Amino acid sequence: MSEGPAPDNLNAGHRERLRERFLQGGADALPDYELLELLLFRAIPRRDVKPIAKALLQRFGSFAEVIAAAPARLKEVDYVGDSVVAELKIVEAAALRLSRESMKKKLTLGSFAQVLDYCRSAMAFRETEEFRVLFLDKKNGLLADEVQGRGTVDHTPVYPREIVRRALELNASAVILVHNHPSGDPTPSQADIMMTDTIVSVAKPLGVSVHDHLIIGRNGHASFRALKLF
Repeated sequence: MSEGPAPDNLNAGHRERLRERFLQGGADALPDYELLELLLFRAIPRRDVKPIAKALLQRFGSFAEVIAAAPARLKEVDYVGDSVVAELKIVEAAALRLSRESMKKKLTLGSFAQVLDYCRSAMAFRETEEFRVLFLDKKNGLLADEVQGRGTVDHTPVYPREIVRRALELNASAVILVHNHPSGDPTPSQADIMMTDTIVSVAKPLGVSVHDHLIIGRNGHASFRALKLF
């Protein structure tokens, strides 16, 4: 349903007070529904947006899951139309770009937590599988972060030779493989293990190392290196 105009002058005071609390205390001073209200203010200028914010959280579960949700699913919530979707997707894009730029400057093999935080932000709440590759230089600096494939809820086509070809184009000496499990369970499947073995076997003779393969889920993550799967 599209955004409807509606009430009222009382909203103006509430909106101003909420903005002041945010400016004084930052995001930590607000629960998820109030942070969502701040985003909705711009898209829905004259309606009480608190019920809409709470409906979004009830549908998707958390602030992060709301901004990561697919536009078509967001629009299933009453009064969420193109303007609301645009505001949410701008925030998602900004968060990912900020995280990626920070990672480019600081990424090393010792910064596993930072890599994991970035990958969770980018992929944990996707409703379909996505396979991405982090291409690294000789000092483990990030050369590129590229999505190599998108698929269904439980399958993404992956082409090992294309991944290695791209690594050679970028003069990358190593890669980190990452994909998500929309089911939430990050446990590697047999297909995941076989595909990783194939990429390792194609990459190694050409001087490209596979540092790790991370599987990201709502309920955690799995690291092939930590699990000693290669």
